[in-house]
Amino acid sequence: MVNKYYDKDCNLEMLANKTVAIMGFGSQGHAHALNLKESGVNVIVGLGENSKSRKVAEEFGIKVYNVEEAAKKADMVMMLVPDEISADLYHEKIEPNMEKGNTLMYAHGFNIHYNLVTPQEDIDVIMVAPKGPGHTVRSQYELGHGVPSLIAVYQDATGQAKEKALAYASGIGAGRAGILETTFKEETETDLFGEQAVLCGGVTELMKVGFETLVEAGYEPEMAYFECIHEMKLIVDMINEGGFAGMRYSISNTAEYGDYVAGKRVITDETKQNMKEVLNDIQTGKFASDFMTEFSSGRKINFLTTRRKESEHQLEEVGKELRDMMSWLKK
Repeated sequence: MVNKYYDKDCNLEMLANKTVAIMGFGSQGHAHALNLKESGVNVIVGLGENSKSRKVAEEFGIKVYNVEEAAKKADMVMMLVPDEISADLYHEKIEPNMEKGNTLMYAHGFNIHYNLVTPQEDIDVIMVAPKGPGHTVRSQYELGHGVPSLIAVYQDATGQAKEKALAYASGIGAGRAGILETTFKEETETDLFGEQAVLCGGVTELMKVGFETLVEAGYEPEMAYFECIHEMKLIVDMINEGGFAGMRYSISNTAEYGDYVAGKRVITDETKQNMKEVLNDIQTGKFASDFMTEFSSGRKINFLTTRRKESEHQLEEVGKELRDMMSWLKK
């Protein structure tokens, strides 16, 4: 059973008289920094000398320093930079400025779990991972709500690591919704698997192949796009609000019957076996190794080529034309 915590279980005073440095000011970085600031925490931001985000952070009234200086001033450092640059940034600019009793934090366990970062033994290492995008973490906080968050402790040098994680999670608003305790291993492996096999890789490939099947059978691309791609949001929204049962209650009997008779013909035992192989690559570290090799090559092995190829698919052109007809999608 997963341990769950709420604001009543958290002591925000754990962050009193501490300086929290947020490394990065992107989607998650800006949300964490602003939410913590409004929770009464002393927050600073660490950014590169030429970062375009410096001015944005300063306009919010947050002090911005170079990464090294921010790490030196901080008692707690939250790493909210891309996985592929996080380890080098830590080793080169942050680790030399960490002191005994400091806290190193992550919102994703990738670098710690795969030993890309081996932290010094006299600091706490924790994770606070909101289960939502940064703009939602921020907007829900402003509305007086919160986004559920995971916490994990990798290294407890002070004996207070878990209490710090709970306090930080409460400070960004997660205690209003619920805080779930996990491990770096579990968060990392389930997060990567979900992205690859279902949420990104699985869903996009399913929609693309459905689109191709209809077009190759002679149906108009516009119809294929509507039925296999555009309406995905309608179904996912219903699942998000009421689970599979809620979605099936809302759709027609025809659609529900088709769900039962066709789903397992598309997602077969072979598909599940392939998912297990994807999971194995994640568990053994093969995916992490391949990923880091790709980025150390300048993304020239597969990443950029695949991005270009996918962007040129017929469904992208058809989709753009159809989205131009939808006024509610325009900013």
